[in-house]
Amino acid sequence: MSGPFGLPLPLLTDSYKASHFALYPPAQEATAYCEFRHGFDKDTEDERMVFCGLRYIIEQYVARQWTLQDVDMAEAFFRTHNFGFTKYPFPKHLFLKFIAENAGYFPVRIEALREGSVVYPHTPVFQITAKDEYSSLITYLETVLLMAWYPSTVATLSRRSRAVIEDHYRESVDEDGWWTLETRMHDFGFRGCTCVEQSMIGGAAHLLSFDGTDTLSAAFYAQYRLNNGRPVATSIPATEHSVMTAYSSERQAMLSTIEAYGGGVFACVMDSYDYSRALSEVLPVVASKKLEKGGYLVIRPDSGDQVEAVLLGLRAADKVFGSVVNSKGYKVVTGASVIQGDGVTPESLRHILAAVHGAGYSAQSVGFGMGGGLLQKVNRDTMSMAIKLSSITYADGETRDIMKFPKEGSEKVSLPGKFSVYADQDQGGAPVAFRKEERETAGLENLLRVVYEGGPVDPNIWDDFATVRQRVSDQWRKFPKRARAVSESLLAYQKLVHARQEQSVNEGTAFGV
Repeated sequence: MSGPFGLPLPLLTDSYKASHFALYPPAQEATAYCEFRHGFDKDTEDERMVFCGLRYIIEQYVARQWTLQDVDMAEAFFRTHNFGFTKYPFPKHLFLKFIAENAGYFPVRIEALREGSVVYPHTPVFQITAKDEYSSLITYLETVLLMAWYPSTVATLSRRSRAVIEDHYRESVDEDGWWTLETRMHDFGFRGCTCVEQSMIGGAAHLLSFDGTDTLSAAFYAQYRLNNGRPVATSIPATEHSVMTAYSSERQAMLSTIEAYGGGVFACVMDSYDYSRALSEVLPVVASKKLEKGGYLVIRPDSGDQVEAVLLGLRAADKVFGSVVNSKGYKVVTGASVIQGDGVTPESLRHILAAVHGAGYSAQSVGFGMGGGLLQKVNRDTMSMAIKLSSITYADGETRDIMKFPKEGSEKVSLPGKFSVYADQDQGGAPVAFRKEERETAGLENLLRVVYEGGPVDPNIWDDFATVRQRVSDQWRKFPKRARAVSESLLAYQKLVHARQEQSVNEGTAFGV
């Protein structure tokens, strides 16, 4: 079998997709597109989102050659999959046809924005085209293609977190301290993932905004599979509660840690018993050993009130190791900092950093980590990613551009037609969607590029990780928080198609009555 995990490729879809070959009307061509329907958690003040992860899906699940064995295994499965364990319909004849005539590659074209593109609600991020007898397979790949929601959502969450931290860096960090920003948010999410694959995909998405991670699967994948072996991510030696409690005292645990790693950057978790007492009683005792080694200590609380825990750590470190006041009037602790990695969210980041500033400390004296909140506490509805049919040319040559417009769900209205996307220089280069035929002769670069053409295309179509990371940074900085993502002409056409379809609903013809 050609699919992952011992699965036949025809089963990488939802059950009902397998029955659709007999339901779509005969057509010469069909087009569907994908968009995010609203900003992160329905934020209407900052609607920027990061689109990424389609490369992984195409390379791992789409650009694979189907085999006769795949079809045989799918047929054996479908034989008892219908209600009452009876035979379930599936397009065996179409599968056999493209195995024989197209080397086993799924017969669609996929055009997509570049990895790491910053987009807005209703920006077409990719577009699928199927032709002739394969038109009825237009949405067969929807299930796996939509899984781009996950890396895109994690990448957006990470970038939004960086934006919060950057705001506080501008206020309280000198220029020579900005290099520390790259490690201010650390990925602790590996253990909270459902599988290694999730950790790799989500963890790599986080690394588009920060260097810090303990998710080795993602660090390796980003470095060796996406960045030609060039380093992407870093971490530091650190204790865990099991290490601290393995010693008869926290003093001994810290001394042992300092002996092993005290010449560099290292972290100690300090709440195994009593965080406050560890700071006031243990930290001063081990300070001389730490100073002798000359390294940098990161103090990690892992329980209690987030703001209180960070401030306790900063004040204790300041008392023991001292601090300097930078040019912006904020204290930078000497040779030490605090990392808060328990229950961090973009909202709690703001509260903690505001308190840090209120206490007179620079934002560079505190770092953050996110675990399940980064890689696990998101879902497809966070940014409402969806794929919808938008155009069909019937067997008789009639083309009908279509859209979804549920009476009780205006937020799910889709766009009609075939699309191209262009950079709007009046909006800092933000992407704007047009009807495809409207600008295809204008000499402008269509940002939707062919990434799969009934089989793999030139692998150089994919940028390396460093280029994608730079794209995220540049576009997030240049693009406005809100932008007009759909051209006036396409909006007018949507209105026209909506009126036409609404009329057919009102007259009953949409229901065939």
